Amino acid sequence: MSDGRKNWVADLARHSFTGKRIWVHCASLGEFEQGRPLIERIKNKHPNYSIIITFFSSSGYEVRKDYEGADYICYLPFDGKSTSARFIELLKPDLAIFIKYEFWYHYLKELKSKEIPTFSISAIFRPGQQFFKKQGNFFRKMLSCFDYFFVQNKQSKELLNGQGYENVSVSGDTRFDRVVEICGKPKKIEIARVFKGEDNLMVIGSSWPEDIEVLLPIMNNPLNQLKFIIAPHETEPDKIRKLCKEISVKYQLFSQAEKETIHSNKVLIVDSIGLLSSLYQYGEIAYIGGAFGEGLHNILEAATFGMPIIFGKGKENHKYQEAIDLVNAGGAFEIANSTEVESVLQNVMGNEEKLQEISRISKDYVISQTGATDIIMDYLSKYLN
Repeated sequence: MSDGRKNWVADLARHSFTGKRIWVHCASLGEFEQGRPLIERIKNKHPNYSIIITFFSSSGYEVRKDYEGADYICYLPFDGKSTSARFIELLKPDLAIFIKYEFWYHYLKELKSKEIPTFSISAIFRPGQQFFKKQGNFFRKMLSCFDYFFVQNKQSKELLNGQGYENVSVSGDTRFDRVVEICGKPKKIEIARVFKGEDNLMVIGSSWPEDIEVLLPIMNNPLNQLKFIIAPHETEPDKIRKLCKEISVKYQLFSQAEKETIHSNKVLIVDSIGLLSSLYQYGEIAYIGGAFGEGLHNILEAATFGMPIIFGKGKENHKYQEAIDLVNAGGAFEIANSTEVESVLQNVMGNEEKLQEISRISKDYVISQTGATDIIMDYLSKYLN
């Protein structure tokens, strides 16, 4: 990642831009996907404007460095007083947008000093954050640099209001707009369709070893009639080999699967990336990984396809508003062990009427949360036009 930040002054200095310059900063890939509906709406409405995207992490930059919807993509140089001043001097943004969690003191201070309109998009705040602690003056200074906050929920608005910020509205999460768009035109994956056949299927998305450990007793049970597609979060060959050794029923790797023989397998392991969002269309129920570790992965794609969702009881689950909402609505289930997974499967998969009702809850929830991009665009139009 440090190599990616070299020579940024020369690279930026020699780049030419047209029209207004809209700077969008994303921490990583997830924040990029969150900001993407807004980026593409701006570009569609103002094709002559220049969109500049910066990433902090390599997981975002390396995957999206060739994204065609932007005019310039680079790492964000480290947040220093002289560095931020130089970066903004060269970039000369007309408007700056920070996605969700990103707060960089010197960049924000520099933007404010130059009176460049700056916005926080799809932000979410919680009481335990430094902004709202007695000793959090330094962090609150960053909040004062934003012209407007578009937050995901009412609690975030109330927390900002409590600090005297009225320049905030609850717009929701732009990710909902993105997943509805993605899932509205999924790729057709013939191997997955043939593998499923007429059987019920669980799609296991973004799994980690801790998730597989919980699911193995169910997958390896020859009496269980479910089929399983596993799309691990890590697809390096050694990780895939380790996963294969743990499965005692008949399985096949996606890269080696053939339509003529795939149906006879019980488990299909996806040993590549980029397919998960489209794989959900073939399943009846989903398990989403990550909650037992650093954090739950994206559950919205599965929900958009109208699937009951299972995920682990993780210490970070309170940070995921969509997970809280879907559990409360009855569309998702938190589990701690294999026994609890089995219980959910018996209750849901053993009752077709209940399965359809839970599926409807998940799909309706996602649809009800769309529209954040429209709200934000309406507000930004006075700055963009």
